[in-house]
Amino acid sequence: MNYPGQDDYIDIHTHGSAPEPGVFMVETLMAHEEKTPVELPGITYIAGIHPWHLNEDNYERQISYVERYAGHDTVAAIGEAGFDRLRGASPDLQRKVFREQAAIAGEHGKPMVIHCVRAWDELLQERKLLRPSLPWLVHGFRGKPALAGQLIEKGIYLSFWFEFIMKPESRDLIRSLPSGRIFLETDGADIDIRDIYKKVSTDMEIAEDKLKAIIYSNFHEFFKLNRYSA
Repeated sequence: MNYPGQDDYIDIHTHGSAPEPGVFMVETLMAHEEKTPVELPGITYIAGIHPWHLNEDNYERQISYVERYAGHDTVAAIGEAGFDRLRGASPDLQRKVFREQAAIAGEHGKPMVIHCVRAWDELLQERKLLRPSLPWLVHGFRGKPALAGQLIEKGIYLSFWFEFIMKPESRDLIRSLPSGRIFLETDGADIDIRDIYKKVSTDMEIAEDKLKAIIYSNFHEFFKLNRYSA
């Protein structure tokens, strides 16, 4: 996989990204789209089954896609897997496919990136049941501080929904959390990751370079890359 440089802005969750100087991106490959990971500068990938695009008819094809690319050199994690109680496959199928993706992640020694909407109890139950040896990251988080604290207490990293993190009311949440468990993302939206870093560094009352260093360190911890040099 590619690795960010120490001076890069890291966008931990993108869709449809293209190389951009000074920005390192984690591009999402969703199994229903059947895209092939391609070696590109400043980009690494996650590959997985999104619950919105899962059904009984395409389940086997999508699992085959994840199995095929889970070991690819450019694929750093499995995801975005997860649970959505407002949209997508039945709860039983979502649970089955989540467990299968977790097994694939464990087999290949890769962490997971998770989509979760109104299914936090189920996510925490699965973490307790599966006891993964590698980290999980919930992307697009916009919940309450108590929920964020509960997830972090269970060893889960958080990346924040771009619209939420740019609002003034996100300040108290970001200041309440351990900096060693946070990431920032654009989710492929028309927003500059640099603007998100600027807002969050102001909220945390630290220099932007300090925030870069924190998230760079978190990246290496999440992907277990400390044995490598950037």
